[in-house]
Amino acid sequence: MPSMDRFMASHSRLNADDVSWLGEVVEEWQILADMSFSDLILWLPDENPQIYWAAAQIRPDTGPTALEDDVVGESIAYDDENLVTEAFMSGQMCETSNNKLSAGIPVDVWAIPVIRQGEVIAVVERHTNQMGVRAPGSTEDNYLEIAGILSEMLHHGQFPLFPGHDRALAPGVTDGVLRVATTGMVTYASPNAMSAFRKLGLSGDLDGEYLIPVVRELCPNLRDVGQTVGMDLEGRSLRETDIENAEATLRARVMPLRTWLDDFEVPAGTLILVRDLTELRTRDRQLVTKDATIREIHHRVKNNLQTVAALLRLQSRRMTNDDARLALKQAMARVSAIAVVHEILSQNFDDVVEFDDVIDRILRMVGDVAASSGRVVARREGSFGKVRADVATALSLATTELCQNAIEHSLASSSGEVVVHPYRRAGLLIVEIWNDGKPLPEGFSLSDHRKSLGLSIVTTLVQDLGGTFTLENNPDGRGTRATISARVDQPGTQIG
Repeated sequence: MPSMDRFMASHSRLNADDVSWLGEVVEEWQILADMSFSDLILWLPDENPQIYWAAAQIRPDTGPTALEDDVVGESIAYDDENLVTEAFMSGQMCETSNNKLSAGIPVDVWAIPVIRQGEVIAVVERHTNQMGVRAPGSTEDNYLEIAGILSEMLHHGQFPLFPGHDRALAPGVTDGVLRVATTGMVTYASPNAMSAFRKLGLSGDLDGEYLIPVVRELCPNLRDVGQTVGMDLEGRSLRETDIENAEATLRARVMPLRTWLDDFEVPAGTLILVRDLTELRTRDRQLVTKDATIREIHHRVKNNLQTVAALLRLQSRRMTNDDARLALKQAMARVSAIAVVHEILSQNFDDVVEFDDVIDRILRMVGDVAASSGRVVARREGSFGKVRADVATALSLATTELCQNAIEHSLASSSGEVVVHPYRRAGLLIVEIWNDGKPLPEGFSLSDHRKSLGLSIVTTLVQDLGGTFTLENNPDGRGTRATISARVDQPGTQIG
């Protein structure tokens, strides 16, 4: 809660541990709001002990709001008749049930002091809209009893019991609620929780049944996964666990309840929130299968391309004509460049490629294949970063062609250096490829050299990327510089 942290830093003298703890309370207090059918407000003491600030607020998902307006940022001054003041000063939970009016709505109010290290660091105020309270029943009675226990735990600094869990898939009160006695017997199961267990294959009721034997019967394979089911569902080893069989997957969040008798802490059973993840898990498995299939396709394409490259290499060795041998070597380099991209794609699940790895492999290959004599050093300066998979092949081929062109013509297949320098500017990827060989012939025009297969390939590929391509001499007169400019980050974007 970064914004609340800043608020605390500017309005209170709480230490870092207390600020962190209250952040966890606010992350978890939706459970208390839903169980109590109440709006919650977190009040903090100001640097001036006569003033209290509202630092956070939440509304219930299980009932109507009692507070029409957002009060975060408002303050109240010391008033010995105010429940917040009373809770701060006494360190005891305070309540009123005289249905005081708030915007014309009868509201019951609780003030729960949060105590840590023997000191009150905050007060959580509960506001319950009595006009919208549902008719008493099993659900309402159990929710309110659990809300009372959670309020007591909050008062003693024991809520939340397990902060820092994975909240993305965490079950909430509206997903499904189980209340389990200290004996392990289910004393209440909400309708949503019953529906979730029906998916697992439960035919009877959960009320009055011992939970762990029921889960073992529905999911016999769970006993061999991780900790024992008993420890997981009793909250002794995990705060969250999956209950899964071939039919369904449930995520269970286990919260041991505590109460206090004569200042002694005693167990009060277990609250288990249950969320049906069956559909989500099915989609996850489908995505994993799809990703694995795509990776296998890339792997097979890579193998086939490497086979083609090997055949071209064998064919080139049997050629007596130098031009034919060079053409086959260039074709082999092009096929190998495409194979490198598919090899990288076969090793990850992303739709983007870490392109530095692709280019480094291509540069090693180009130096070996294109230089028939002498020693050519082909290296990279700078980083391409991540490049979309759908443009990686075109970019790798264009770079390969320009490196081969530099070695064949500017370096004249002798010793020298080829440098690939990528950088980003104004949303564009700029790739400069320069060498230290001979400059372009006088009067050179790129448009007059369309008959060159390599330059024609580069021009076509760069146009497909919606980019531009130039070829010119280096400013110092030594060697040439080819420049590709393309927008490779956003699909469908063209460069004007």
